[in-house]
Amino acid sequence: MHILKAQELHNLAMNIVGEKLQAMGYEFQAINSQLKRHPQFVLFKKGEPTIFVLVKTSSNLQDPNEYDTVWMETFKEHAKKQNAKVWFAGVGIANAESVENPVFKDQPYYVAFEDFVKILE
Repeated sequence: MHILKAQELHNLAMNIVGEKLQAMGYEFQAINSQLKRHPQFVLFKKGEPTIFVLVKTSSNLQDPNEYDTVWMETFKEHAKKQNAKVWFAGVGIANAESVENPVFKDQPYYVAFEDFVKILE
C-alpha cells in the first residue's frame, strides 16, 4: 500500500479547503500548492479586500488549528503591506482505522476541518 507523503497530504488538504472557498463564492487569484510556500490561496471577491489563505495539514484531529505564532506575526506584517486579510485553515487528516497509522492512498481517512481562523481582518 502507498503511504501518502507530506506533499500528497498537503494537496488533499488544499482540495478540501479549495472546495469550501469556492462554495463561499471566492475566486482564486493565485494558488500555490508547494509545501512551506505561503500563502496557498490568494482570494478575490468583488468589493472585498484580498485574502491570503494559509493551509497547514496535521494528523491532529482534535485541534488542527495550531500554528507557529511567531512566524504568523511576520506573515501578518507582509499581509498588512498588501492590504490583505489573513485566514488560516488547519486541516487534520488521519487514518480512519487508527490515528497511529499513516494515511494510505485509496483507503478511508478522517478529516477535521470546520472553518477558517481569521488571523487578520
